[in-house]
Amino acid sequence: MLIQDWMAKDVVTVDENTSLMRATRIMKENVIRRLPVVSHGKLIGIVTDRDVKDASPSKTTSLDVHELYYILSEMKVKEVMTHNPATLNGFDSLEKAAVIMLEKKISGLPVVNSEGQIVGLVSETDVLRGFIHSTGIKDGAIQYVLDLKDVPGSVTSVVQTMRDYHARVISVLTSFEDAGEGMKRVAIRVIAEEGCDCEDLTAELKKKFIMVYHGMDELKE
Repeated sequence: MLIQDWMAKDVVTVDENTSLMRATRIMKENVIRRLPVVSHGKLIGIVTDRDVKDASPSKTTSLDVHELYYILSEMKVKEVMTHNPATLNGFDSLEKAAVIMLEKKISGLPVVNSEGQIVGLVSETDVLRGFIHSTGIKDGAIQYVLDLKDVPGSVTSVVQTMRDYHARVISVLTSFEDAGEGMKRVAIRVIAEEGCDCEDLTAELKKKFIMVYHGMDELKE
């Protein structure tokens, strides 16, 4: 899945001389947590609501409210922003975005074009939306979780069995970390087409393979 298909494209930006007070107001008004900082059309930094909070005087300060507002109005975004933040391009994958966000412990990344101009923002919410869409969980699909031998053709054999019983495969996810040595754990979601007997399919899969789980997610609750 490509980032360009899931990112937010209407991006609100500020310049480096924007005051923290105005940056805070912009984030609140637009219900966002990060603001890309641009100069001459190119991305030079990013400021988050956490940056603003960290830069603001402590609640235990002896300053009165007017002095606090004055400080925030005088401080500029460039004083607290992250310079040269990690970026992605629209043809990068959502999976890559997830890896970077997890490793860097951040919840969003700016997306730029080849000229360094910002064209979007991808957030952890966008990554989750893409993942949910790819699994087919909202399509009323049945999930089968199987432990298969880690050899060529093992998944193909399962898929063919499902097709033989008129089940249409929606998604296939494979993991090696939660299966035994020489094995892989495969989660396959299917939709029962006309003529599909799910009980017979389940029985056949149990006979041929190691079934860990099968069922349908209840989303209404």
